[in-house]
Amino acid sequence: MENKDRILNFIGLAKRAGKVTTGEDILLNAIKKNKIKFLFIPSDAGKASYKKFMDKSSYYGIPVNNMFVKNDLSNAIGMKRTIIGISDSGFAKRLNEMTNNCKGT
Repeated sequence: MENKDRILNFIGLAKRAGKVTTGEDILLNAIKKNKIKFLFIPSDAGKASYKKFMDKSSYYGIPVNNMFVKNDLSNAIGMKRTIIGISDSGFAKRLNEMTNNCKGT
């Protein structure tokens, strides 16, 4: 299994565990309350959304990954979404390790 597929499967596992937050307004509020530990922003997100979430994640020190497109992330969680936040520290730590290891591929 390719590394990117493993990451997407792990996102699906996080979703089933109830540790995924989606929806722009909900995510922004969760970020402000320091409840989001990792953020997936698709590379094909709209410019305004991309900038808004990159700025927020930078300000609040949240690691971000943008190696996927909307369709990949939507398929991983089983619903059509653009930006995905991970609210659990354990899942976020593992996803951060996985995405850092995948950058070379």
